Amino acid sequence: MNFDISAMISAEFFNFLNFFKHLDFTLTPWKIVGFLGVLLFGSRWFVQMYISRKNKKPSLNRAFWLMSLSGSLLLLSYFIFGKNDSVGILSNAFPTVVSVYNLYLDIRYKKHKT
Repeated sequence: MNFDISAMISAEFFNFLNFFKHLDFTLTPWKIVGFLGVLLFGSRWFVQMYISRKNKKPSLNRAFWLMSLSGSLLLLSYFIFGKNDSVGILSNAFPTVVSVYNLYLDIRYKKHKT
């Protein structure tokens, strides 16, 4: 019995890509911005969990707020320029303001502490 595993993997990969053709999915630069925003905004919770586990108490560090702000700004850009979606704009405007305020408090607190 003779078969080529690389040909099988290659064929499966192209079948996988053909699946997306039927979904009418187009990857645009603005979708990449949106996906990066979702990735940053969502992954901040893993950072928070890691820091809390390390400190053995609930903790939020500056990385959490930086990821929140970056993710929110990327998502706002996507919803303003790429999608023009008022619901997306409103749902990401508030987290942006909260992240900026918390970063300000964190920087101010650290500055007074030293």
